[in-house]
Amino acid sequence: MDLNSDLGEGFGIWKLGDDTALLGIITSANVACGFHAGDPRTMRQVCEEAAKNNVKIGAQVSYRDLAGFGRRFIDADPIELADEVLYQIGALDACARAAGTEVVYVKPHGALYNATVHHEKQAEAVVNGAKAFKDLPILGLPGSQLLEKAEKAGLRPVQEAFADRGYTPEGTLVPRSRPDALITDPAKIIERATRLLAGEIVAVDGSIIKTSAESLCVHGDTPGAVEHARAVKEALGVVRSFT
Repeated sequence: MDLNSDLGEGFGIWKLGDDTALLGIITSANVACGFHAGDPRTMRQVCEEAAKNNVKIGAQVSYRDLAGFGRRFIDADPIELADEVLYQIGALDACARAAGTEVVYVKPHGALYNATVHHEKQAEAVVNGAKAFKDLPILGLPGSQLLEKAEKAGLRPVQEAFADRGYTPEGTLVPRSRPDALITDPAKIIERATRLLAGEIVAVDGSIIKTSAESLCVHGDTPGAVEHARAVKEALGVVRSFT
């Protein structure tokens, strides 16, 4: 099982999460590319630290929404959105290559991630932007339009699960506006990880969702993220990148 986390989500003097500590635990880093968070110095620093720790780098692409941290839906033109995805991957890859590594996958962030579950044109735009750069694997929610479009385009679709997010019975993420959207109890996070090894996720209503997820995400901005990531890694036993 791959263990990933969202990193590089500060901006300028503003810092979010402990990237250095997480990079000593995880196997894949979803690095903000400047549209919802991140700036050139932050991006390069995270890439340098990831290279030192042999952590794979993924471009966490987003809507152009710094003020909203990429958590607001934008009805973007699909052609423009594809170009913005391409731009973000290229910017992060330049920083990665300067650190002696490269971008090896793509994962949408926030509202774009959720939109591409059902929004066919935006899912296709993300895939088109990624493919214009290189045939990179795409991380997304199982059963999403994003992964369906990725597979049709010849890209590797990688099913992802979340250790610290609530799930609806339909297998989608509970909106962050709801009180049951985020899991912060370490015991429940560990239970999520161990159930995932059996191919199961427990939804907020107690129903069981079957999954074949290859990668598990622990959000870098969740309270206690570093401790959660360590506990999840121990619960999973062996962690390795999906790439």
